[in-house]
Amino acid sequence: MDKKTQQIVVFLLIGLVAGWLASFIVQGGGLLQYLLSGVVGAFVGGFLLDMTGIKLGIKNPLLAQVITATIGAIVVVLVARLIA
Repeated sequence: MDKKTQQIVVFLLIGLVAGWLASFIVQGGGLLQYLLSGVVGAFVGGFLLDMTGIKLGIKNPLLAQVITATIGAIVVVLVARLIA
């Protein structure tokens, strides 16, 4: 597996974990929903943390990415519930 494919797989796994955590926190379910909310949440979380200037202070980059994506996924799920 080449490096680009590995990066995509890791990104999707981070999204899946973040979506699962967000779903656990705000009550939701479904593998596809986990993946979608986690992947979209990764972008939303990164954007929100950058815009607010919040630094997580976590030394482990993988853990920091999962937490950032989870924060974004929680926002995505809550906004989706408000719209629906």
